[in-house]
Amino acid sequence: MREQVWERRLTSALSGDGQEPALVLVEGDAGMGKSRLVHRLLELPRARGVARLVVTFQASGAFVVADPLGGPEPRAGGAEAASPGVRLTACQALEALLASARPALLVAEDLHHADDDCLALLRAQLREPPAPFAAVLTYRPEQLRSPGLPLGRAVDYPARLSVVRRRLEPLDEERVRWVAGESLGARRCPQEFVGRLRQRSGGVPQVVVDLVRMLRDAAERTGRECFSARDVDEAGVPVRLAELVLDRTAALPEAYRPIVWAAAVLDEPAGAEDLAAVAGFGGDTGRTALIAALEGSALRETSEGRYGFAVPLAASALYAELPGPVRERLHHRAAAMLAAREPVPWARIARHWRGGGRTEDWLRAAEHLVNGDEAAVALLEKALDVGGLPPDKRGRLALTLARGAVLGRRSDGTARVLRGIVEDPALPAADRGEIRLELGLLLHHRKRRFEEGRTELRRAAHELAEAQRPALAARAMAALANPFFPGASLAENVTWLERAEAAADASGDRVARTATRACRATVLMNTGDLEAWRLVARLPRDSADRASRQQVARGLCNTANGAVYLGHYRRAAGLLSEGIELAARSGAPFLERVGGGTALFRDWLTGRWDGLAERCTGLVAEDGSASDARVVLALLALAKGDWEAVRDWLPRGVPPSPHAPCETDRADEAEAERAYESCEAPVAATAAGAHIRLLLARQDVESAAEAAASAWAWLGRKGVWVWGAELAPWVVEAHTRAGQRELARRVVAEFAAGLTGRDAPSATAALLWCRAVLAESDGEWEEARSRFQQSGGAYAGLPHPYARALMAEGAGRCALLLGERAEGSAVADEAVAELIRCAEELTDLGAVWDAARVRATLRAYRPAAQRRPPGRPAYAQRMSPREGEVAELAATGLTNREIAATLYLSPRTVEQHVARAMRKLGIASRQGLAKEVARIRPASGERDGERNGAGDGAADGDGGA
Repeated sequence: MREQVWERRLTSALSGDGQEPALVLVEGDAGMGKSRLVHRLLELPRARGVARLVVTFQASGAFVVADPLGGPEPRAGGAEAASPGVRLTACQALEALLASARPALLVAEDLHHADDDCLALLRAQLREPPAPFAAVLTYRPEQLRSPGLPLGRAVDYPARLSVVRRRLEPLDEERVRWVAGESLGARRCPQEFVGRLRQRSGGVPQVVVDLVRMLRDAAERTGRECFSARDVDEAGVPVRLAELVLDRTAALPEAYRPIVWAAAVLDEPAGAEDLAAVAGFGGDTGRTALIAALEGSALRETSEGRYGFAVPLAASALYAELPGPVRERLHHRAAAMLAAREPVPWARIARHWRGGGRTEDWLRAAEHLVNGDEAAVALLEKALDVGGLPPDKRGRLALTLARGAVLGRRSDGTARVLRGIVEDPALPAADRGEIRLELGLLLHHRKRRFEEGRTELRRAAHELAEAQRPALAARAMAALANPFFPGASLAENVTWLERAEAAADASGDRVARTATRACRATVLMNTGDLEAWRLVARLPRDSADRASRQQVARGLCNTANGAVYLGHYRRAAGLLSEGIELAARSGAPFLERVGGGTALFRDWLTGRWDGLAERCTGLVAEDGSASDARVVLALLALAKGDWEAVRDWLPRGVPPSPHAPCETDRADEAEAERAYESCEAPVAATAAGAHIRLLLARQDVESAAEAAASAWAWLGRKGVWVWGAELAPWVVEAHTRAGQRELARRVVAEFAAGLTGRDAPSATAALLWCRAVLAESDGEWEEARSRFQQSGGAYAGLPHPYARALMAEGAGRCALLLGERAEGSAVADEAVAELIRCAEELTDLGAVWDAARVRATLRAYRPAAQRRPPGRPAYAQRMSPREGEVAELAATGLTNREIAATLYLSPRTVEQHVARAMRKLGIASRQGLAKEVARIRPASGERDGERNGAGDGAADGDGGA
């Protein structure tokens, strides 16, 4: 917004209508984007139409004329620009340029390099500005000869001159995310990565861009799918930044440079006394050195009384150039200084002892670490990589790392370190079992590692039982009982649950008993057992034990997730609120993210779509493996007709290859199981349903039927039939569309048997939907209509408005088919009204593709009495309703053939509509449609007219499909 104010100020100053002239002072450190801003201002229409002079001052005292009075050729200014035999000073050359034709727009970049004579000349120009006139001056404030005075002295500005000073600020996290996403892809940039990128770059635009380029180049070599904070730390220092900080440090008197070295070793803002102590300065020397570093821009006051680098990453560049003995001595001083603090900052001390080469002191400090932050995690991982550690010390350090890794912060290297430790034969058996337990839980939470995590948990349960540690063995068994694990059947989950309960009872441990109670509630809730609600109510939410509260929080979040999939949305909201609050209170941020994903899926089901895509992408950015948020994004894209986005957002490997048949041998079954390993089982079932529907939408019926068979076989092996609510209808639809009615009937029978005695409102509504699809495929339109209506009523009661609208579409479609037997019947009239309401509801939700399909159904089956009277409306240069509809679908990326299948048109007719829409909108390619369609919609009266039956019909170019 502030840049727009500048634009208006400059435009007004250059208008030539007597308005006041303007001066814009733009200040910012190196890389802050001063030149970029100038370039944008020069591209303003008013700035392009006036005489202008653009000069860039250089450190040598000369300047470069980048745009001499609007001319195309840049040339050097100063003595170098003089004609043969004549030597001019920079001031004389600039004066000659200004006198040759007084510019209406004067731009002077890098004013901090201008000499006194040039500054005096510019001051004189500003004291008597012509009309029209505007000036833009850029400079680095920390390099001005006279602080706060860009023109060397105060200027006697005339009253009519408008003067604006603007300091360019670092990019905030949102802007850094945008820059990284533009180059690397938004889906590869989770929150932790963006946060670290912003922190290490200081938000300086040029540093952000340089770092992102380095990361992109590295990713092209390694094929990395998602970036992490560690990638930023390992990327290195951009050349531009490294040269800048080294040059500024070298410019300081040699005696003062240790103050900057101390800042590099501490690698965080510090007070003047701390910097002096680490640098080895006594008395006033440290303060004098710090002032010199600030004046030379080597350091900056980052907050009141704290000093460091403007760009934190600059510390790494300087640190890398320090001689080893100097670096070690600085680290020793830093560790000694910090050891006197209370409480003792063990993580910082451990880092300095390590940097100083004092391995024993480093490892001794590492034993005091509490795994609560990223620095502690990194130090513990490095400590455990040190060879020759005694087994008992190695075990203690590993347990410190492992215990906090599951529910708190963790790095990608944590699992690697723990894997190496559990295979150490010298490790005590009891320690190995506990570390393996935490490793298994960690792998489970990292997604795409479910099978590996389950293997480690099985081994941990065995090792802990043998070591006579039943409480920990119960925790491992309870994790194996969690039905969300893909691969394991429900029967296997229940077996582990029973073993966990027996071990917990034998241990007498309160935390173990709470864990198994939470696990039983999770299993029962996710299978639709009414007993689950009683168990959830009895979980000890107010336990004084933090570990017990974490287990309760886990149980509440897991049962809330199960309640959402069952269709108990309102009751799930209460559980979810409790679970997230308790997770935050007990220090379990992972569970907070789990709860966030559940809330997003509930919002999709209940029709809270406004801003839902943004909330989902936010969670994906925070946690790149947020599979539930990705599936919601895929479902939203499917409803809008953005089919490429559907494919992009569906989790990798879900569903399994459509070429895997239903009747498979064990090897094929194992392959299908591995394909579902990328996300939790209920999410995988929903994703499979979305994939099948996408194939059907694209008229790939054969592949849809194969995918349906594979997905249904997988759900059958899992045995949790209530999770078929978002899958079963599309499995039945695929089989009936492929002519496989007996297979479809078998699916419906299995689904009905699996739901017997289960409290699953959503799956029950889906079963009615499946039976409606079967009846419609058999031509039993009256029965199908009734089933659709029953299912719609069930969905309305949940509520699930999107599914209810789809049921209204099905009922209306069947009613229209019935109406064809008796043209103009009351049934058909009612169906038309219902479909019109259905299209409006889908449009209000944002389901563009679905709404277009419903309107196409109305046109295709509408009785003659509802058709528009003959004659073609004159739309001239406005898009007709049909052209707008086609353009809207084309803007989502659908092909002409896909649009034709949606709207019951021929591809040739769609091609003509797209061409006419592009011509009327002034668009040269389909890529421009998305922006224009979002800006220009058909008038409401036109769309309303179409909904009421005044459609385009054949008169508007609708050929046969």
